Amino acid sequence: MGFFDGLLGGRAADFDSGNASTNAIELTRRHQTVSLTKQEAATGNLRVNLSWRMRTSDFDGNQRPSLFRHPFKALKPPEILGHGQSMVDVDLDLGCLYELADGTKGVVQPLGGYLGDVNAPPYIKLSGDDRFGSGSGETMYVNLDHRDAIKRLLVFVYIYDQTPAFDRTHAIVTLYPSNGPRIEIGLDERHPQARSCAVVMIENVKGELMVRREVKFVYGFQGELDRLYGWGLQWGRGYKTKVDR
Repeated sequence: MGFFDGLLGGRAADFDSGNASTNAIELTRRHQTVSLTKQEAATGNLRVNLSWRMRTSDFDGNQRPSLFRHPFKALKPPEILGHGQSMVDVDLDLGCLYELADGTKGVVQPLGGYLGDVNAPPYIKLSGDDRFGSGSGETMYVNLDHRDAIKRLLVFVYIYDQTPAFDRTHAIVTLYPSNGPRIEIGLDERHPQARSCAVVMIENVKGELMVRREVKFVYGFQGELDRLYGWGLQWGRGYKTKVDR
């Protein structure tokens, strides 16, 4: 998908049915939106989680051994390797551009220590900065009891430092509403040079809280996402502290 793909044209119909086997709604190119209001999930804390793992092909340095020579290899689970250099170079961060109903705009992200507040504006709180993509990942909370104060939220993922490596990771952003099935957005498209990805927009549309899949990869950082979505913030080079890293 190109840089500006998906900006023009109508929106897809709401996709409110869950997956019976996983109790999840997967947002895809075909089914892009879901209404939290219709799901009766527009209250309480919405948990947004980023998790990822390295693609196993990155660790298969040698050809797969012949099953004729090693017939029991097929029964052996793949070896899980420790954090090598390719692991260290991948540091995905979860962030959120917000615009409130009163016109206030800003960002919640690990970079710069903009961690937000769940009980006061912007009603978004980032908890933790996962360096390697552990089982828990990175988590953000959105207080939907203050949904009337929220105009739009753009959840995004970016690579803080080192080599762009979205094509070497299998990342997924999952939304856990207070009610109903979770909502999953996979970042499986291959964009080896991309450094940031707009994942999902949460928008208050005439009192209805809508979740819309974006999955737009860009080759710059937050400033490029800002320009793409017209946020109008001023950006400068930022760094994590040693504690953050």
